[in-house]
Amino acid sequence: MKKLIVASCLSFLALSVVAQKNSSKAEKKLEKRKKEAAMIRQEEEGVLAYRKQNTFGLQLRTNGYGLFFEKGINKTPRFTNLYLIELTEVKHPKERKNNDGQGAFSNSYIYGKEFNFYQLKLGFGQQYIFGQKGNKNGIAVMGIYEGGLSLGLLRPYHLDIDDNGTKRSITYSGADSAKFLGNGGGVKVLGSSGLSKGWNEIKVRPGAFVKAALRFDFNKYNEKVQAIQIGLSLEAYLKKINILVAGPDFPKPKNMFVEGHLAFVFGNRK
Repeated sequence: MKKLIVASCLSFLALSVVAQKNSSKAEKKLEKRKKEAAMIRQEEEGVLAYRKQNTFGLQLRTNGYGLFFEKGINKTPRFTNLYLIELTEVKHPKERKNNDGQGAFSNSYIYGKEFNFYQLKLGFGQQYIFGQKGNKNGIAVMGIYEGGLSLGLLRPYHLDIDDNGTKRSITYSGADSAKFLGNGGGVKVLGSSGLSKGWNEIKVRPGAFVKAALRFDFNKYNEKVQAIQIGLSLEAYLKKINILVAGPDFPKPKNMFVEGHLAFVFGNRK
């Protein structure tokens, strides 16, 4: 008899737990349906409604070019937290190509170039919706601010030269400065060594960045991102950055860069 009572009690408890779980699942499903219905209504009214978004950007900068990826987590109808990774290459405004490389298979090279300068950025920020689309054919206007770590990556610039019939690749040094400045002293400068050289010689310059931008989303579908972005960024590094050879013909190295950009942004929302 006691065993029967214990078994009945255990069965009752098990059924109660199962019922509670089923009830909890039903409530969650109902809540999810309500949220989805609200998002559908907002979409019909031209309101951007989503839980998260992934966006990619291709950008032209005032001193180079780059690309970025953002992951967004929606917090309120207007605020979204952003997590950013960005890679850019910075060109010096005084860079100019020298097309007088010597030799039958010569190519151009950049006069006075010492390093290729890349920026790898990891950051956090927020997106704020100033104005919703109003309808499916409208344009949403958003403000974005971000900041975080910026790693400056300096890849030595290589030249191919013909040194008494032997082809070799050199980097800038005091002894080779004449070759980089277009005066080879009898040595044939064949041209730039290209992208394959210098990756095992990269120097890292730690720093930080801040970025602000306006984004104009014109895609008529709520689940897609298609936008134009304009903005400014500031990067500062602990050490000065040499892109061109230091000397009277070139400006001094600097550790702070101010850049404007125009970007095309695309992605999706859920």
